[in-house]
Amino acid sequence: MINIKKFVKNAIIEDNGRGDLFFDVAPKGRFKAQVICKDDGVLAGVKYARILARTEKFDCKFLKLDGDRLKKGDVIAKLEGKASILLSSERTFLNLLQHASGIATQASKYAQAIEGYDVALLDTRKTRPQLRDFEKYASRVGGAINHRLGLDDCLMLKDTHLKTIDNLSEFIKKARKRISWVTKIEIECETFEQVKHAMEAGADIIMCDNMKPDQIEDVVKYRDENFTHVLLEASGNINLDTIESYAKTGVDAVSSGSIIHQATWLDFSMKFD
Repeated sequence: MINIKKFVKNAIIEDNGRGDLFFDVAPKGRFKAQVICKDDGVLAGVKYARILARTEKFDCKFLKLDGDRLKKGDVIAKLEGKASILLSSERTFLNLLQHASGIATQASKYAQAIEGYDVALLDTRKTRPQLRDFEKYASRVGGAINHRLGLDDCLMLKDTHLKTIDNLSEFIKKARKRISWVTKIEIECETFEQVKHAMEAGADIIMCDNMKPDQIEDVVKYRDENFTHVLLEASGNINLDTIESYAKTGVDAVSSGSIIHQATWLDFSMKFD
């Protein structure tokens, strides 16, 4: 919660600069306003917007909550406060809701595409700098599960890492003695031979990167017959048109960076009564 407060405060400072020029000439008294949705989608950002309202000291009653489905014309929130405060907060307030709701809406589309399959939908670390917590929160609201939040919560060996390692088995043995006992090791593989080598070396998770569904089916069969404890993740240019074909393969998870980086903001507006 402290990090969210700091994030919101910095967003306010960014927009206000040395001070809103309207502040000193704003009409006195209290005013009422509504936030209206101009798109269909899934709402997110309420958690952050509420903190903004408390920080800037205006009343805010949300009629919709994180995860609720929105229709064009829905009133999302009712606001009341000084004109100077409502107007200086308007853009930051709307930006938080629009940005988060766009990601939640995109995640929801992906989740619906694989509904009924026993597979987890994962996002990735392809997030905007300084916005990872915010964007991954929005992804969760829409129905995705967070993959790594950073380099510190799973040891993932991608193709670039593997180029620096001579003996994978020895490297993993050494790593097991250095990292937390509960930390998993995931290895990125692009071929069936790489998969076999990584499983034999002691990987906990295999990322099947840029493999076609029929190739992944072979990997699933091999895993089921030889290394049942290993988890399988399909990744690499997976989009709404192709995600179901990957979910059908029997992998444990499907990840897609486009849940976040291809999301389009929803359109909201603030209207004074």
